[in-house]
Amino acid sequence: MLVTFKCKVHGNVVMFGDVAKQMLRFMGHCENIPGALDPQDIDDALCRLTSEINKLHQLELKAADEDAGDVDDVAELDMEPVISLHTRATPLIEMLQAAKKADCHVMWQEGC
Repeated sequence: MLVTFKCKVHGNVVMFGDVAKQMLRFMGHCENIPGALDPQDIDDALCRLTSEINKLHQLELKAADEDAGDVDDVAELDMEPVISLHTRATPLIEMLQAAKKADCHVMWQEGC
C-alpha cells in the first residue's frame, strides 16, 4: 500500500504504508488513513516528528560507526542499500514546515 501526503503549498509526498504509519505515530496521531492535520496542529506534529527522527538518526549514526570496522570493502557485499527513516522523513518534514508557514491543512490518503 502507498500513502500520499498532500498540501496545497508543497508537492505530494508518497510513502509505503508501513513507513507512513510510523511517521503518523511519530507525529502523535493514530494510523488512520485517510486523515488530516488542521493548521493549528501542524506545529506540534512537526516538533514530535522532528524529535523522534533526530533520536533515530543519532542511533543510526552510532550503529553505522560501530559497524564500519566490520567490513573491508562494502562494494563487494551483495545487499540492498538501507534507506534511513531520517532520509524518508525529510520530504514530509519539509511539507509540514511549508504548511505551517502557509497556515494550511496537510492530508493523507491511500494511493498516489
